[in-house]
Amino acid sequence: MNKTNKCNCRCGCNNVKPKEVKDDSEKSLVITWQRLISEGSTCPRCESTENEVDNAVLELKKRLNPSGIDVVLEKIELTIEEFKKNPRSSNSISFNGQLLEDVIGAKTGQSQCCDVCGDEECRTVEAQEKSYEIIPAEMIIEAGLKVAHDL
Repeated sequence: MNKTNKCNCRCGCNNVKPKEVKDDSEKSLVITWQRLISEGSTCPRCESTENEVDNAVLELKKRLNPSGIDVVLEKIELTIEEFKKNPRSSNSISFNGQLLEDVIGAKTGQSQCCDVCGDEECRTVEAQEKSYEIIPAEMIIEAGLKVAHDL
């Protein structure tokens, strides 16, 4: 195909080329995790979740890379101003733009936090009749595999 969006096959048909389809090697699972960072610190809840996210990403890479799915982790630092506008935006995880809670059929909850978060009600995930302040790697892996399956 040439740059004019026309087919350049040998038959000379000059047809408009079809839309390009990504092959399996170009598929990506983008995991975005955001949390409050204030003066270089975060709360224990987010610090522990970071360890879980890192472990989950390693496992997802092991499982998905052989299938041609690239696993990408983006860590976003919220400022104190952004956090104060919406404390439940901290410690959120999304997969190709879909919130973890939506992917696994959980709910977003809240509970009082500490440290750099002050007395704010920070994000929790409520799944299977349990509330999680620290998001476990197993939950992150489950969500990642579900989204990857749809790629």
